[in-house]
Amino acid sequence: MNLILFLEAVCVFLFGQVLPSFTFQELYASQETIVKISAASQLMHCSAALDVLLALDGSHSIGKGSFERSKYFAIKLCDALAIGPDRVRVGVLQFSSAPQLEFSLDSFSTQEEVKEKIKKIIFKGGSTETGLALKYLLHKGFPGGRNSSVPQTLVIVTDGKSQGDIALPAKQLKEKGVVVFAVGVKFPRWTELHTLASEPKDQYMLSAEHVDDATNGLYSTLSSLAICNATAPGCRIEPHLCERKTLETIREVTGNSLCWRGSKKNNAVFSSLCPFSSWKKVFITHLATCYRTVCPDPCDSQPCQNGGTCVLEGLDKYHCLCPIGFGGEANCAPKLSLECSVNLLFLLDSSSGTTLEGFLQAKAFLKRFVQAVVNMDSPVDVAVAQYSQEVEIPIQMGQYQDVPSLMKSLDRMRFTGGATLTGRALEYVADHGFRATLPSGEIHDPQPQRVVVLLTDSRSQDLVAGPVRYARDQKLFLIGVGSEFLRAELEEITGNPKQVITYSNPQDLFNKIPELQKKICSLQRPGCQSQSLDLVFLLDASATVGQVDFTKVRSFVRGSSLQFNINRDVTQIGLVVYGSRVQTTFALDTHPTSSNLLQAINQAPYVGGAGSTGSALLHVYDEVMTVQKGARPGVSKAVVVITEGTGTEDAVVPAQKLRRNGISVLVIGVGPVLKETLLRLAGSHDFLIHVPSYEDLENYQDLFIERICEEARKPVNLCKPSPCMNDGTCILQNGSYRCECRGWEGPHCENRILRGDSPRPHGLHQYSSNWQHWYQSRHLHLGS
Repeated sequence: MNLILFLEAVCVFLFGQVLPSFTFQELYASQETIVKISAASQLMHCSAALDVLLALDGSHSIGKGSFERSKYFAIKLCDALAIGPDRVRVGVLQFSSAPQLEFSLDSFSTQEEVKEKIKKIIFKGGSTETGLALKYLLHKGFPGGRNSSVPQTLVIVTDGKSQGDIALPAKQLKEKGVVVFAVGVKFPRWTELHTLASEPKDQYMLSAEHVDDATNGLYSTLSSLAICNATAPGCRIEPHLCERKTLETIREVTGNSLCWRGSKKNNAVFSSLCPFSSWKKVFITHLATCYRTVCPDPCDSQPCQNGGTCVLEGLDKYHCLCPIGFGGEANCAPKLSLECSVNLLFLLDSSSGTTLEGFLQAKAFLKRFVQAVVNMDSPVDVAVAQYSQEVEIPIQMGQYQDVPSLMKSLDRMRFTGGATLTGRALEYVADHGFRATLPSGEIHDPQPQRVVVLLTDSRSQDLVAGPVRYARDQKLFLIGVGSEFLRAELEEITGNPKQVITYSNPQDLFNKIPELQKKICSLQRPGCQSQSLDLVFLLDASATVGQVDFTKVRSFVRGSSLQFNINRDVTQIGLVVYGSRVQTTFALDTHPTSSNLLQAINQAPYVGGAGSTGSALLHVYDEVMTVQKGARPGVSKAVVVITEGTGTEDAVVPAQKLRRNGISVLVIGVGPVLKETLLRLAGSHDFLIHVPSYEDLENYQDLFIERICEEARKPVNLCKPSPCMNDGTCILQNGSYRCECRGWEGPHCENRILRGDSPRPHGLHQYSSNWQHWYQSRHLHLGS
């Protein structure tokens, strides 16, 4: 083999490695239509009297792999044929160097027999003598077929690379009334298939590489000829533009090269420019019109609402891929709703810091939220404001009563750019965002909660502390939504980490719709009105706090106490202050009513001096959270430490001691606190609340109540802390407990056994007056 032939062989080999990625016939239709074409091919059925002969090209140019694909096409074709002696008969002829009848049309009478025989056909190989196969049929007819009153259909599956003449025998066969389908396989030579196929050519030329499409095209043509009722009710035949590709080897002049030639004269050589060529594989395209049947499916009626995508399941079922916030029903109906009565204002950052992309992302999120959550039955009014260096409210509160109109107004909002003045925007919407829109004289009572949802992706360029305090004074509930890097600023704005939603990417933002819905409708003050709880406030009253700020701490404790049901059987509250000394202001069982408790909190003394949080916690452990001092067995217990962090270095071990004994320790750190030290004291982030300043304490009251309520709802170990006095041992048994006493007696080892005395009968023990009153009032109802 010379060098040129070798290089050509290498190129053809390498080119052949990538050819399977090309399309041999491409239908120009939407993916939805292509799926429908495939589905329709499964609905088609032919039960007429029909003789079908399949002529399969078994030559070397096809190859064994493509021959197997031809067999697969033949089997799929049989799936829709009602094969039987009086209905559809099927036979198979394989041709290459010579035609070979694999089985005649009357050989098998069932579909399964025919398909099984096709599977067992062995590839022959040889040259492509399509013309000999056609002459064989002209001479023999359809072997095993019926008389000419039964339509005869020939399906030739080939690559169209015949070594002989095909035009004349093909013409003669069609003149005898045989319907000829030319089905291309591998990289067919479509011009030859064009010669083979019946008229009109486009309807009788198909590609076996796309089985569902080819079978659909064949059935569609038979249906149009009224040979078969190939389509189901409601189906229709549609034309589609398609492109067929043929792989050809062409010779191309690529340039000129200097060459030398001899002459008749002796010793004379002449030079000249000689053209040189190369061979290469190219695709030649043929534009055509393909006729295919499409049938109605469940997705045609667009059953998926709110932007859901309909996905077919088989031929007559579907499911909907729903956007976030939808899916309450099979068709993407809203599954969320704002059942709470609120006036809801969305404040969108439209500044240069957010960028146009960020603004559009926030607007898309807002539109999706409105679609998912707001409906005609929702007791909610919506307003939308946008800001940069200026603030505007394009959608006023209550302006729209239907979602479609609201959506159109959202679409009209445009990006403005400019500085990010978040503080100014908050102050503006506090004054102008919730103006009454009710008809004159109409009273809306009670007034709905007013909520501002801030959507921003850039840090504020003005101060927010003052405007935020002003907004809260107007009783606005603030929720912040932004990127993770804005968390600290959003927490400062909302005053509560629980009112902040952060996201990492646009899709993650859409995933936050349910979370935002929950936050909007969880505005009622949490309160622990039913959980049993023993709660001790431990207040830093040292000189580092100062008397003015201690008054604010005392006000916070007073306001928080209003959220509990103060009752001997529900919540008991004790108060301890510390500075130069540790002092129990009142024990857990001192004040059984809310009014008495509030008066006592107002009288809590400021101590001053240097304080030790560790000593104060040990005091609570030994002198306050004990049965003798009013703590109840089987009831959740918590200690709340409010401090700015000074003097807490020695508090870690005492706090651990309390937790090991079943007592939760919650730390509220105020101001520029020592976060790492307080985190060790709290044990985890879940038990640490950071408040920017004493002025902000009241804004964190709901978060504090929520955390305490979570603790109150947790299961309780009846022996932690131990209800047994005087070194008695608590033993759990049968859902309750008992105390083992040494030198003492009574249910809690509260009475000393005098030497020489015999144990007294149960119920005759002598208790201290306070303990006896507590014990008898509960009738031993432990764990209430």
